[in-house]
Amino acid sequence: MRAIVYYKYGPPDVLQLREVEKPVPKENEVLIKIHTTTVTATDCTFRKGEPFFSRLYTGLTKPKNPVLGSEFAGEIESAGKDVKLFKKGDQVFGTTPGYGAYTEYLCLPEKGATLAIKPSMISYEEAAACDGFLTALPFLRDKGKINKGNKVLINGASGSVGSAAVQLSRYFGAEVTGVCSTANLELVKSLGADKVIDYTKQDFTKSDEKYDIIFDSVGKTSFSNCKRVLKQKGIFLEAGIKLAVLPQVLLTSMLGSKKAMVMATGLRPPDKRTQDLIFIKELIDTGKIKPTIDRRFPLEQIAEAHRYVDRGHKKGNVIITLQ
Repeated sequence: MRAIVYYKYGPPDVLQLREVEKPVPKENEVLIKIHTTTVTATDCTFRKGEPFFSRLYTGLTKPKNPVLGSEFAGEIESAGKDVKLFKKGDQVFGTTPGYGAYTEYLCLPEKGATLAIKPSMISYEEAAACDGFLTALPFLRDKGKINKGNKVLINGASGSVGSAAVQLSRYFGAEVTGVCSTANLELVKSLGADKVIDYTKQDFTKSDEKYDIIFDSVGKTSFSNCKRVLKQKGIFLEAGIKLAVLPQVLLTSMLGSKKAMVMATGLRPPDKRTQDLIFIKELIDTGKIKPTIDRRFPLEQIAEAHRYVDRGHKKGNVIITLQ
């Protein structure tokens, strides 16, 4: 079977298309025929091995897992005899621990994996783009304690996490302000933002507006920059974790009413992520949210897809098609 492999950190050209052995599911596993996967900012971070502390997870000198890919949608080709929740022919979607989805076939355990039946209302391409919702949901719900009537600002509102955060904030009844570039203003409005700010023309940190939650989905600002426009007891959420934010998280946990918070959503227990995935499926099936797709690339052009994501201007999700 075909797979994209990398054996050293570096630019997109380290990704190579290779023939590898097709996996065989164990008694508690399912074999998934992958139809679509994605290129996320995290995939690019793991490919580059930068920042260096990311290698504590991926391998210090070279990748421990040569196949990248964290999101997928596909079909169950076979299931081990102990599998109860899935059967051959089921259409599924989910995420990996950050590796393994850039391939035609993937084995996952029935329990201990983030896996669910695909929403019936959307395509495989849209279903693969679920990790933005899986990131935004626990940030807003669990860390931000989002409530109806909250004033929420999403920085980076047109990316995969940001576009998901705008829609989820609207679902929870918040008043949403999205921050993006000029080219993406209409997209963010269409996602349900009540207000949009063009960061090329206006600095939201210098405005007179105050927010209950500021969610920096792209790691382009800081608690220090945003503190002035947070309400008392306001919360700053940082998805693009940088080492500089950690002292702020520690300090604000002990002092002051305004808090800075981070969350390693990809390391949450798989059963919790699966519960969230099923919740997201229900929202999609009832038309309350919808994945946002920017561009599509075939598997053979995955290096070009990584180059595009590296530029930092994708609108929603970048899809890789295998079937």
